[in-house]
Amino acid sequence: MDMQDSRRDFLKLGAGLGAAVTLGGARLLAQEAVKSDIAAANSKPNHLVRVGFVGVGVKGSQHVSNLLSMDGVEVRAVCDIREVQCAETQRQAEKLGKPQPTAYSRGERDFVRMCETEELDLVYTATPWEWHTPVCLAAMRNGKHAATEIPAAITLDECWQLVEASEKTGKYCCMMENVNYMWEEMAILNMVRKGLFGELVHAEGAYEHDTRELKISDVGDGLWLGAHHAQRNGNLYPAHALGPIAWYTNINRGDRLDYLVSMSSNARGMDLYAQEHLPAGHPKRLRKYINGDVNTSLIRTVNGLTIILKHDTDLPRPYSRTHLVQGTRGIVRRFPEFKVCLEGQAREHEWESVEPLLAKYEHPLWTQAMKQFPREPGKIFGVGPIGEGAVWHANRGLGGDYLEDFRLIQALQTGVPPDYDVYDAATWSVVSALSEKSVADRSRSVDFPDFTNGKWKTNPPIEIMGV
Repeated sequence: MDMQDSRRDFLKLGAGLGAAVTLGGARLLAQEAVKSDIAAANSKPNHLVRVGFVGVGVKGSQHVSNLLSMDGVEVRAVCDIREVQCAETQRQAEKLGKPQPTAYSRGERDFVRMCETEELDLVYTATPWEWHTPVCLAAMRNGKHAATEIPAAITLDECWQLVEASEKTGKYCCMMENVNYMWEEMAILNMVRKGLFGELVHAEGAYEHDTRELKISDVGDGLWLGAHHAQRNGNLYPAHALGPIAWYTNINRGDRLDYLVSMSSNARGMDLYAQEHLPAGHPKRLRKYINGDVNTSLIRTVNGLTIILKHDTDLPRPYSRTHLVQGTRGIVRRFPEFKVCLEGQAREHEWESVEPLLAKYEHPLWTQAMKQFPREPGKIFGVGPIGEGAVWHANRGLGGDYLEDFRLIQALQTGVPPDYDVYDAATWSVVSALSEKSVADRSRSVDFPDFTNGKWKTNPPIEIMGV
């Protein structure tokens, strides 16, 4: 059995379990549906999900590949400013025996024509950041659900536009955060849900990734990413850090983010790197980068939890996300190693391996997945150098990227709400805008808006259907 067949079988298995939960646990799903007007408006199962995809570069092509591998999914349209990218997606679909998607490549806003013309259930975008909100708005205003790579929005106003459009049209708007579905993060979610760490008090997350070479590149993300660092100063990429923490701490589902303070270091790394790696006169060498090399933002929730988020992409350093969750009964960290320290264990003042806990606390979704995909000997799950064909790498095969796409399609096919909603998209994205405001105002505190309009008080914690 090859990987494509395994993925299809896993999708069928998940959909079947989702249906079983719908029948055997109808009360739970009914309660979930009535708590959201948007969910109630979209509760009818849709066994064929018709997708239009906008932006099929490096990241977009990965998502398209995932979608094309799934039964019950038809990529009907593809939009990119580069005709060659659209043609490549058409060839990929044809190779897999799928209908060729219609190509839209008449310029930066041709996605509007696609949304107006095509009969689609979902419009998914992996464009440069500044286009995420416009694509999602075009989708929802034309009767389509929207899904976007992170971040969903750049400004506070854009966040409100997404919330208002979703509520007005009754369409989902999902920001696709792959880290939430990674093996380690989902294991931590399961540990938190089962009370292993007691009452949560504090959490930390970071995006620590040397992307200097990428930002001065003249291809791919390098065409647009550096401009944000030359025009903005704050935590520009918070979702990898905040997304899993928001699930652990029930943000918008029993608690909400209250206020933030943010501070940036000097901006030195990008200017120095550009001077040393680009020829004289190159536009990206002449550009002044203003985003602080290291940004630290401190958040307090209404219920009194504290969260530290860091953004560090312009200095030499190894990759990390400094993932940590702390409660009254113990603490867990994700980087540099997956370790725990629990009250009452023999060496309670030392970090211990999480391995002995996995039989009990591995998340059921991953347990289910691993029955379908045999684990490759010597391969780690979420990070590290992995060769071609590794199933468990976060960005290859059945990892965070595939599971987030699978979960969204499964939700649309079974008629239940997706794991992400528009309030998550707005709340996780607005950290950037608020951090920029705080940094510019000598790190004074900035209040978070309540995008849910009070629904956070009664919304239930996130549940992963089908398990």
